[in-house]
Amino acid sequence: MSEISNAIKQICDEKSLSYEAVITTIESALAAAYRKDFGERNQNIKVEFDPEAGKSKVFDVKTVVEDMPEEEDAETSAQGGCVPDAEEKKAEQTETSAQSAQGGQDAEEKRRFNPKTEIQLTDAKLIKKTAKIGDEIKTKLTVPDAYGRMAAQTAKQVIIQKLREAEREMIFNEFKEKEHEVVAGVIQRHEGRIVLIDLGKTAGILPGDEQIRGEQYNPGQRIKVFIKEVNITSRGPEIILSRTSDEILKKVFYLEIPEISNGLVEIKSVAREAGSRSKVAVSATGENVDPIGSCVGQRGARIQTIISELGGEKIDIIEYNENLAKFVANALSPAKTLSVNIDEKNKKALVNVAEDQLSLAIGRDGQNVRLAARLTGWRIDITGEKAGKAETEKEEKAEGEKEEAKTEEIKTTEETEKKKKNEPKKEDKPKKKSNKSKSKK
Repeated sequence: MSEISNAIKQICDEKSLSYEAVITTIESALAAAYRKDFGERNQNIKVEFDPEAGKSKVFDVKTVVEDMPEEEDAETSAQGGCVPDAEEKKAEQTETSAQSAQGGQDAEEKRRFNPKTEIQLTDAKLIKKTAKIGDEIKTKLTVPDAYGRMAAQTAKQVIIQKLREAEREMIFNEFKEKEHEVVAGVIQRHEGRIVLIDLGKTAGILPGDEQIRGEQYNPGQRIKVFIKEVNITSRGPEIILSRTSDEILKKVFYLEIPEISNGLVEIKSVAREAGSRSKVAVSATGENVDPIGSCVGQRGARIQTIISELGGEKIDIIEYNENLAKFVANALSPAKTLSVNIDEKNKKALVNVAEDQLSLAIGRDGQNVRLAARLTGWRIDITGEKAGKAETEKEEKAEGEKEEAKTEEIKTTEETEKKKKNEPKKEDKPKKKSNKSKSKK
């Protein structure tokens, strides 16, 4: 293995580039250097480089095209007195060009002959008899023994520029595949309201609009971010990150809860107000699976890790139900509902709750009912009922009386059992005395 190939592999390892990309970069640099010192006008220089031998071959590559039309030849050769046939053809061309309007001008520009990259069919057959339209004619050129200082400087600049472009393209393609996914990063620094996050090979941008209100971003802190968008700019790939997207909540649930990643539990819908509160509707796809218990975890371990990842955001886990009335009632938890009436025409749900549950169902600044409406996709109207409160009080009293009756029954049964235990003991004592009296006799 030559020193050049070793250097190329070292560059590939440092920049995470492919071997072929570096070879094409060197070939384009050598072509630019040859064009600088030895190139002629209308030459399309291409170089083939062999890294093992350290040698290169230089070619002038052109594509075979049709010959120029006769009317164009007549136009260039004759001035003033033109052949009548040529004038008729020109008139026909003007009519067709008027019909095509602006598109005709673009087509004429495309049909123009480019002597740098193209060669006419008649000229190509002089070089190669079997030449056809679309073939490439390679004319071998002499390779110089050495290049000048300016040519070497040009080659150096081309190599640096091409390697930088290849690295940017590689980073762009890598993160374009990760678009709409959650990745881990390290906070670098602040630039105004923008936070720069190190993603490994490049840095992502966390704009102020995509930050959670009140969350602090300290340099060196590891956080999970959602790749919202990946764009290519003149400076390289631009990666827009987010901490407020609904998708980041789904992805964090997917990463932290094995039942969701295995498909045993499915996330039906998500409603989120970043930094404050979220509602997640889940359902079990298999039997004997508790969707809410799977998300909460033992002693709330799983949900606590998710809350800490989202900066202390409160999360309500709602059990999904195909019955819309039950689903709406579940979505309004922790408030308890009395009845739910569905208006399918207006896509509206009328919910009745007890008067003491009305503020809990609405939530602070209407947050609970707003999140429930977004979670279910239906408009929710809530009304409070005083009668419902009285009925609940009566039910509570009735339940209290039932419990008192049960306690009295338990007491009576215990007393009867004690009496039964004490009765046989009283009968045994006189029997023992009778036995003693018999023995004395």
